[in-house]
Formats: sequence, structure tokens, C-alpha cells
Amino acid sequence: MKFKYKIYGSTSRPVIESTLKYKNNSIRYEVLIDSGADICLFDQSVGEAIGIDVKMGKVRELFGVGGKASLYYLHPVTIKVGKWEFKIEAGFMPDVSGKVMPYGIVGQKGFFENFIVKFNLSKGEIELKQR
Repeated sequence: MKFKYKIYGSTSRPVIESTLKYKNNSIRYEVLIDSGADICLFDQSVGEAIGIDVKMGKVRELFGVGGKASLYYLHPVTIKVGKWEFKIEAGFMPDVSGKVMPYGIVGQKGFFENFIVKFNLSKGEIELKQR
């Protein structure tokens, strides 16, 4: 399945549409495909919108590229991309994108473990194949 890069200002990014599900609730949410991210991280407000009591999850800490520590909370969810659905453990964090970017992040655990990902910047495409 192929997706087009999205343009943010003057920058192309591998951002795609997904659906996050928890119990009987779901929400459409754009995600940045980030090969440098260890796990999938979504904004706390997205978790709350699908009925998760975010701060009741397993608390973890991560360090971003700037060295700043941030807390996040792990919860089981289902992520749907195109026709594929996977149960994953994802982190929910206040201001996951620093309120700058309107998307979450999908990383190695939860995303790359389920997909073969091909980035083609010159064509502005991302191709996903199920593992």
C-alpha cells in the first residue's frame, strides 16, 4: 500500500492517516513514520478521546534529541493503517509533538515490527507491506 508524503510549510514528511482503537472507541489520527523512534507515541488527548485513563498506564520516561526527559504512559490499543490492524502497546504523552505538529509518532515497536517500510523521498511516497 502506498501513501503520499504530506507537506508542512515547506517540508515533506512521511505522515499517514491511521485509526486508533480502544475497546469500542476509535479516532482517526495522523502519524509520522519515524524509524528513529523506539515505540509508538500519541498525544494524551487522543488517548482520552478513545476512553483511556492515560495516567493509569505504566509510566515510562524517554529522552528526545534535545536531551529533555518526558513521561509517557503505556496502554494496549489497536492501530489500523489501510486495511491492516494490529494490537500494540503504545505510549500516551502530554504534548507529544510539543503542540507544534498535529500528529503522533509510530516507531520500531508496534509499527516497524509489523510493516516493511520503504521511503521514497524523490517520489514523495511511503510504501508499506505487511510482514
